[in-house]
Amino acid sequence: MNGLIPFTPFVIPIVAILMPVLIVGIVFWFKAHEKDLQFHQDMRIREMEHQRKMKELEIELEKTKAQRAPGQAA
Repeated sequence: MNGLIPFTPFVIPIVAILMPVLIVGIVFWFKAHEKDLQFHQDMRIREMEHQRKMKELEIELEKTKAQRAPGQAA
């Protein structure tokens, strides 16, 4: 135990400085992670909307082709 006593004056200030830095780092990481998740969710929503629009366009194209086919055959 006597061997640790000389290090105590150095350890306490270092820990006192590192603890707020660590806390700020953890908070920043959580906020960045939350923004990243929100970004991915927004991108997934946009992708699903795009797929829905493409499906609607595909259906419209098929309807247009079906309307033209009888007119061309006659």
